[in-house]
Amino acid sequence: MKKNGLILSIVALIFVLILGGFLVYGYYQKVTYKLQRPIVSMEIKDYGTIKIELYPDMAPNTVKNFIKLINEGYYNGLTFHRVEETLIQGGDKAGDGTGQTDLSINGEFKENGYDNTLKFERGTLGLARQDYTYYSSLSADLIEKGYNSGYAQFFIMADNVEEFNGYYTAFGKVIEGMEIVDKIKSLETKTEKNEETGEAEETSTPVNPPIIANVTVDTYGVEYGEPETHKSFDMNSWFTNYYSGGLSY
Repeated sequence: MKKNGLILSIVALIFVLILGGFLVYGYYQKVTYKLQRPIVSMEIKDYGTIKIELYPDMAPNTVKNFIKLINEGYYNGLTFHRVEETLIQGGDKAGDGTGQTDLSINGEFKENGYDNTLKFERGTLGLARQDYTYYSSLSADLIEKGYNSGYAQFFIMADNVEEFNGYYTAFGKVIEGMEIVDKIKSLETKTEKNEETGEAEETSTPVNPPIIANVTVDTYGVEYGEPETHKSFDMNSWFTNYYSGGLSY
């Protein structure tokens, strides 16, 4: 009986050691696991390719939406319509930043209730959106409408802009091709006549907008699924209803 009890004790001890080994190994895998994030390759005609790492851990729905648009070929043939010292912006169907879309997504940033700690520094990829803060005296809801108005237009930071942190969705980072961003940000821009002063003023519209020839994304076998979207807010209709007495604020 004593011999059988000793054997059972040894077997139990071996089992505990094996189980403990599995648990320790599982914990080790968890703490040392490095997420293989999606990599975007954005080919700019006559400039080269910009490679961008996406951050689904920071802005999961924005990344889902961006991947979906890329796979649909949405960006192919569009341009960078806005170039400034601090950023370049593209992804507008109208080619000038005024294009409207039927769908929008919620902004994934701190002021909108999301824990996104990615900063707007050189190389950061951000989602463009409307800003209705100026009209918030008419309705406080307009601030939230602006927060949740982004969809397809994006921008790449050429410099750090702390004022964007917490107010726009950062969802990626350039890992190759920042020299291309620097070339684009320095392009010659158009001038327009100021109707009040009659003087010519420089705009952020490039004379020769760079063309986004082709965009692809490697998700390394991960299926990110469909993004959550909602119908876009129509500011023009809102103003019409407001000033015709259709809204009471």
